[in-house]
Amino acid sequence: MRQYRRAARLTLEQLAEASGVSARTVSDMERGRSTRPQQRTVTALADALSLGESERKQFVDLAREGRLRDHWARPSGLGELPRSVDDFTGRAAELAWMDDFVHAGDAAGAGGVALVTGAAGLGKTTFAVRAAHVLGSAFPDGVFFVDLFGMSAQPLAVDDALTQVLRALGTAERQIPREVRERASLYRALLRERRVLVVLDNAGSEEQVRLLLPGGGPSRVLVTSRRLLAGLEGVQRLSLGPLPPVEAAELLAGIVAQRGSSQGEAAIGELAQLCGGLPLALRIVGNRLASRPGWSAAELAVRLADEERRLGQLRAGDLEVANAFGMSYEQLATFARRVFRRLALVPGRDFDAALAAVVATVSIAEAWDALDELVDLGLLQDGASGRYRFHDLVRLFARERLNAEEPAADRGASLQTMRSWLLRMAITAGRWFEPAHGRPGQPDPDLADLTSSEEAERWLRADADNWLAALRSAASGGQHALVLDCAESMHWFSDRWMYWPHWEEVFTLGAQAAAALGDVTQQATQLNYLAWVHLVPPTDLEGVLRLANQALELATRSGSRAQIAWAHQYAGTALRQLGHLEEAAASLTQSARMFQADADMDAYVQSLNALGDILVADGRREAALEQFLQVLSLLDDEASGMSPSIASFTRSQTLARIGHCLSLLGRPAEAIDVLSEAAVLLEKFQAFSSQARVLENLAGVLAEEGRIDESRHTYARAAEVFETIGEVESAGRCRDLAAALR
Repeated sequence: MRQYRRAARLTLEQLAEASGVSARTVSDMERGRSTRPQQRTVTALADALSLGESERKQFVDLAREGRLRDHWARPSGLGELPRSVDDFTGRAAELAWMDDFVHAGDAAGAGGVALVTGAAGLGKTTFAVRAAHVLGSAFPDGVFFVDLFGMSAQPLAVDDALTQVLRALGTAERQIPREVRERASLYRALLRERRVLVVLDNAGSEEQVRLLLPGGGPSRVLVTSRRLLAGLEGVQRLSLGPLPPVEAAELLAGIVAQRGSSQGEAAIGELAQLCGGLPLALRIVGNRLASRPGWSAAELAVRLADEERRLGQLRAGDLEVANAFGMSYEQLATFARRVFRRLALVPGRDFDAALAAVVATVSIAEAWDALDELVDLGLLQDGASGRYRFHDLVRLFARERLNAEEPAADRGASLQTMRSWLLRMAITAGRWFEPAHGRPGQPDPDLADLTSSEEAERWLRADADNWLAALRSAASGGQHALVLDCAESMHWFSDRWMYWPHWEEVFTLGAQAAAALGDVTQQATQLNYLAWVHLVPPTDLEGVLRLANQALELATRSGSRAQIAWAHQYAGTALRQLGHLEEAAASLTQSARMFQADADMDAYVQSLNALGDILVADGRREAALEQFLQVLSLLDDEASGMSPSIASFTRSQTLARIGHCLSLLGRPAEAIDVLSEAAVLLEKFQAFSSQARVLENLAGVLAEEGRIDESRHTYARAAEVFETIGEVESAGRCRDLAAALR
């Protein structure tokens, strides 16, 4: 090869660039260090050298003879285990799993097989080699390694793999049967007689490994594969995931430190996070830092922070993250590749098959098939409830393929179709919670069918990142009517998920859309919703007053009595919490009168409850109790005109108020019964803030009554609920109170 290169007047680097083969590989071949180059490598070099027909044939034949000599003339060294990297980090639980696998009793059938699966770049081979080195002493008859080349264009044939292992086990050439089934039988017999470990790396299919599995005895077989190989029966499965942040940073720091370079801990942590815990990416980043002493981790982190350039930066010599993903991508059917590329358009963290079908413009059945194939190859991660997600770097690879392989017009059309579908789904789902709506009489055939409010709520929560991103895009694109429709449809549902942190953004976009449309009434409505957001929990009471006053001014201008009344309601609630009880009572009395005059009983009882809260704050507990009991009688009166769903929800809130009053009035037995009922109802409605406070109140009453165990348990439950909604201080208080009871 050196002769041909020199005749072509090419340097090593020039030949490497022209052929796509790394300069190190070219150098190793010329120096005789690489004696069995792959056929595709030899062909690429022959093309780059522009060899004539006879020269090309001789060149290819010589390389083939070298492979054959290496294949058939090494009975002792064949299958030797590769070296383990010195800076191997983490995977303690997985290594412990392997130890249990190795030292289990002799297994029958395929029980002596461990299958390690995971996406490209997760370090399956590195892990398998490490495990084999660590546990090798348990196999006195040898540890053998076979690369099956499952992801390559020419995977190792089963008969060749069997021949390799048989020869490694010391079988003479003349004793190796010619028939594949006979070779497999001899192989299983040898494994039954000895205690060996066979590592079958990079399996591409079940067929490639099935005849290489043991038939029983003390031997073990360890298979690694990007595919799940779901067709293999009776194997023990271990799925590798990304390294946790601490271990990822430790691996990166170890690679850099071993090569005499020191970097800041914070910058190393940031790089590890940008690599998504992918060992291949971490090794590439570490090697780049170690090979360029003038670089700093902080500078490289700045480069990697740019998503458009990140994959291009994750390259070092012949290691490249994109190439690793590309090998899996090439295994996909053409149809599945298109689905994979289009999924890069999904804005949220995860998605389901329905959204995949929309963005890829396929049927739901076709989407399921494609998603199964993507999961099987590790290009997608599947989770609970039929949700899928990308690893961050795989998403960038999918986006890269999308931009490279699909016209901008097609990408734009797919994106618009997905956004429209998401917003229409959100509007339909949100209206399930409006008293006058629920399930649409004629469901949109393009949308996923939601058959209950529970299904609607699950969809809204699970796809919140996706429909919120679509709402933002619609707002920036001037689709004001659609934005307003979506924001308005969320009003009733927001009561069920009041601690979602994005309601302020949703209703702000709604108010801006109403203003752009010149719809003063809707602008006042959305501002009132914003006032509610700041009251649950109270975060900015002055802001509530400001928003309520703006809503009042707009509603007065448009003549909207309902929004005038709601502005008074929210202003009065904020004034009470600010301690301005007289002003609060005036505002709430005004709202109550207007709601009653307009026969809006759903809203009227809210004002009555709020007026009762003022009585409690003013120390008038008997009057407050009487007020709440009157509200309860209205809620229980089927002829009151209230919406059943609103009455049911308000009842839970009113019972909580009654229980609190009873505890303040020194009537603990009654308080315990009422608070217990309220806590159950509030949990049903997922009103977690109210539930947590009721539980804390209940725990205190139980403690006063000497029911210590019940009190301690209730405080602990209150702490759990507080923690769920992010009220860490309240959770800590309840835990301290529970501990004090011990």
